[in-house]
Amino acid sequence: GSNAGIPMIRDAEIEQLLRDYTQPILRAAGLARQNVQVVIIDDKSFNAFVMDAHRIFVNTGALMEATAPNQLIGVFAHESGHIVGGHLSKLSQELANAQTASVIAMLLGVGAMVAGARSGSADMGNVGGAVITAPQAYLQNRMLSYQRGQEESADRAGVRFLTLTGQSAKGMYDTFKRFADESMFSAHNVDPYAQNHPMPQERMAALAELVKTPYWDKKDPPELQFRHDMMRAKLYGFTERPDAVLRRYPQSDTSMPARYARAISTYRFGDMRSAVAQIEGLIQSAPGNPYFYELKGQALLEDGKANS
Repeated sequence: GSNAGIPMIRDAEIEQLLRDYTQPILRAAGLARQNVQVVIIDDKSFNAFVMDAHRIFVNTGALMEATAPNQLIGVFAHESGHIVGGHLSKLSQELANAQTASVIAMLLGVGAMVAGARSGSADMGNVGGAVITAPQAYLQNRMLSYQRGQEESADRAGVRFLTLTGQSAKGMYDTFKRFADESMFSAHNVDPYAQNHPMPQERMAALAELVKTPYWDKKDPPELQFRHDMMRAKLYGFTERPDAVLRRYPQSDTSMPARYARAISTYRFGDMRSAVAQIEGLIQSAPGNPYFYELKGQALLEDGKANS
């Protein structure tokens, strides 16, 4: 299908990490041969969804807010549950008259409208013209009422896939619990994820029982947590203003993710000499990391353009 109008992000480092998150789950789900891709959408709200049997869409907001790999892996396990449950073939009948791109634009639009309402601004500038018209509002309602009946079976399947791969279901539970708590406290603070994955109390109670697997206390491997921290640092470096990056990753933080975020921020906002020096420092610390060389190449290229 066409991806016209969907603000997508392509990044080799992040895509490889997300493949490593999803592949064991997809194998456990019997989806290994189906070539399921994770598509990253440039949107700050926490959201992930499936529209067809070959793509799991995830927003940068989810990648940046999830503090541990297990939280994202749990979300991917749940979304894989929708694919395996055949929920999409039924959903695709609901959506037969709408192209994937316009439906995704609509889902993004809902998120942006909600975010706009939340911040008191109705600025729809970054939604790619996804203003909800009457037929789309009807479609949205059809989709949500349809989806409510599918969430618990996707939870059950997701927990099964996590257990088959020896992973904790805690991250999945924590993510859904957070949205359940938020939506109970305030209808104003609705995130698209809570809208697309309704959180009635009965569902949370059922999930609380499901997640009590032998792996509940199992933590993500340290090297996976490190790559996760690097991914978040990269996204913050590339998407936040320099002052926000420095608040999150102050100079006093000499960890590699913090140095990565600051180097990217320096690169983005124009002091190329300093950026290259910071990136060279990273390369010295981890000469085997190909993404540091890639960033250095970008910075040198920009610097060359500026000086030519």
